[in-house]
Amino acid sequence: MLFLMFRLGRDRYVLDVGQVEEVLPFIEPTVLPGAPAGVVGAINYRGGPVPLIDLSLLALGRPSAAVLSTRIILIRYPVAEGETRRLGLVAERVIETVSRDPADFVPSGVEAGMPAYLGPVASDAIGLIQLVRAEALLSPELRDILFRQLDASA
Repeated sequence: MLFLMFRLGRDRYVLDVGQVEEVLPFIEPTVLPGAPAGVVGAINYRGGPVPLIDLSLLALGRPSAAVLSTRIILIRYPVAEGETRRLGLVAERVIETVSRDPADFVPSGVEAGMPAYLGPVASDAIGLIQLVRAEALLSPELRDILFRQLDASA
């Protein structure tokens, strides 16, 4: 299975490429007044608004570094039965894909208290790689706020 790798700080994370629509260069977002923590705004993608979540801000409490390898990972986020909406994820060092057997990913042993979007881990010669469950990035409340606000502005 193919995964898109990125970093949060010095740690490595992956997303299933089946969830990824496109990887874009970083685009300065339009601010969404009153947006919750982790939400840095929205971008215009092919004529429509796409909310933007900074994964470093969400996970580490600091914005992603403004470097060339910081990208927007555009995913199709499930919002209802069979329905998806675009969601942009800002992440650092989005520069490679890796092929791994899904069976390589095992529980980290530290699930208690971890955010729901952090999945199992795999290891390689460099260290651990943690799977990010894109569908669990937003709480139901945040999902409703983001997509309702964007629907109202469209």
